[in-house]
Amino acid sequence: MSDPPRSPKEARRLERLKQGSRAVRDLRPRASAPRRVERPPPVLGSVAAGTSDERTVVLSKRAVDRLAQGHVWIYRSDVAAPSTLGGGEVVRLADERGWFTGKAFYGSTSQIAVRLLTREDEPIDEEFFVRRLAQAISLREIVRPDPERRGAARLVHGEADLLPGLIVDRYADCMTLQTLIEATDARRDLFADLLQRLLAPRAIVERNDVRVRAHEGLEQRKGMLRGGDPGPVEFLEGEVKLVADLLAGQKTGAFLDQAENRIEAGRYARGLALDCFTYGGAFALQLAPRAAQVIAVDISDQAAAQGREAAARNGAHNVEFKVANAFDLLRAESEAGERYDTIVLDPPAFAKTKTSIDAALRGYKEINLRAFHLLSPGGVLVTNSCSFHIDEAMFERTVLQAASDARRSVQVIERRGAAKDHPTLLGVPETRYLKCLILRAL
Repeated sequence: MSDPPRSPKEARRLERLKQGSRAVRDLRPRASAPRRVERPPPVLGSVAAGTSDERTVVLSKRAVDRLAQGHVWIYRSDVAAPSTLGGGEVVRLADERGWFTGKAFYGSTSQIAVRLLTREDEPIDEEFFVRRLAQAISLREIVRPDPERRGAARLVHGEADLLPGLIVDRYADCMTLQTLIEATDARRDLFADLLQRLLAPRAIVERNDVRVRAHEGLEQRKGMLRGGDPGPVEFLEGEVKLVADLLAGQKTGAFLDQAENRIEAGRYARGLALDCFTYGGAFALQLAPRAAQVIAVDISDQAAAQGREAAARNGAHNVEFKVANAFDLLRAESEAGERYDTIVLDPPAFAKTKTSIDAALRGYKEINLRAFHLLSPGGVLVTNSCSFHIDEAMFERTVLQAASDARRSVQVIERRGAAKDHPTLLGVPETRYLKCLILRAL
């Protein structure tokens, strides 16, 4: 039997001898980290009853966290739904413990299985949709007041107005309606009736001739929902008179998301202006009052013809429309040493999918590089991207690379997005797709 330690110091020495030296301890293998256990997919179980008879979809923890972070979409891999649940139904959402998390539209075909309607346990009935529509309309009455109904505005912007899959645009006293998912398509007549009751438009046109409906297993179609064919509808954008063909025009008749950017671009116009990818000339017509001359370029003969008609309607005799490939024209004029005081680039989306991002960035760099070569000192460039897969930082970095290659120093005058009647939803980056930079080349 060993003698007890005679002091604390002696006790510590004996303990070190027992445990071994520090070097020996450090060589001992450490306990391995616990293996990460893969969470099983959510399963249907016993969940608490709700305030109504909607069927329950159970969300994984990842899906619940996604909702908590502000998003409104849940993907199919993160849900457990009854096998007999049909697409387009309103469902009650619960976490794996059975706690209520919201109510949503359910989709049976798209990879987006759940689109949130509300975080409250409230009935989803006709009165619910009346309140949601009125809430959306009230915002437009603030940001785009138009009591005489002479302008155009987006009245409902889908998820951003917590009415997923529903798009409503107003052109003067007429409307267009898009129902892009199973749930809103099944309620198409309900929404048309409610809009007629709330706003009494002269006509409601269905514009469901869009490819995105294929993801929901829906066919493309268009036609009249209420009233007769309105024909060409004239409306005001600022002081410019435009015309939309609600049955045959682009999108729902016009590109309303750029309305405020077009008016703002007109404030900076001067000298010789170039508007590339002009379509029907909406940017060009905003530039015309302050510019000495505007050259508007589009690859479509039909678009150029519509632009000439719009210019004549507005008395814009200083706007010339050219049918040409904008890439080719920018390259040729740059190599020829031409100069412009104002340039607008408003191309279509170059990146439709993630796989096309690299090619899209090359396209954006090319057109912006040529524009910087063409700009006179102090000239203004209004450059845009509507590609969702290219975010603000990526787009601005590409424009900077173009400026650097052109050996131009550039001031940022404004960073802009879609018009205020196209709100974004905090936590849902998919609602923030349009980028607009107003730049000044030094």
